[in-house]
Amino acid sequence: MPSTPRRRNVAPPREDVLAAVMATVAERGLDGLTMAGLGREVRMSSGHLLYYFRTKDELLLQTLEWSEARLGAERRALLDGPGTARERLDAYIALYVPDGHRDPHWTLWLEVWNRSQDADDDARTRQAAIEDAWHRDLVELLDEGIARGEFRAVDTGRAAVRLRALMDGFSVHVTVGIPGTGRDQVLEQMRGYADETLMPPGPSGRPVKFTPAS
Repeated sequence: MPSTPRRRNVAPPREDVLAAVMATVAERGLDGLTMAGLGREVRMSSGHLLYYFRTKDELLLQTLEWSEARLGAERRALLDGPGTARERLDAYIALYVPDGHRDPHWTLWLEVWNRSQDADDDARTRQAAIEDAWHRDLVELLDEGIARGEFRAVDTGRAAVRLRALMDGFSVHVTVGIPGTGRDQVLEQMRGYADETLMPPGPSGRPVKFTPAS
């Protein structure tokens, strides 16, 4: 009697594993993310997960890269879409800032950067690539706004660094839930900063305050 073929353990698609990581972080936070628990979610042993991802640090970094790729597509769509440069700047800022306390993407981002103190050159290069993509798109948008006369003439590279540094600081506060720095308050602060540093002066010599179209 012929023997029954041995059933092979087929690994789930990589994207399914990364999506499961994000779902776990969203539901239970990073403390709730274990290799054993993740393995149960995707029907893999923790040993198989380590075979594919090598370390938990690598798993987290790949999950961040996957999440950033999705955000990057959304960012490019809004930057290439209709509206003034200032309207699209506000949309960029709204996409950058966390949705609220314990935002899963930002929770993961903070954990990856915290773990990166002892990261190898490859991991640091990949992390820098994430940052560079946001920076390049912001510089391109500021250049466009200046060319169209919507923004005052500034060094767009320096302006982008400062804008993102401010957003990073506020975003950490939103993610960890510091009182007085909720998402709506941060977006208002960022709109004010953009008015003060980018909008051209009006007749009084003061920057014109941007009023979004209703």
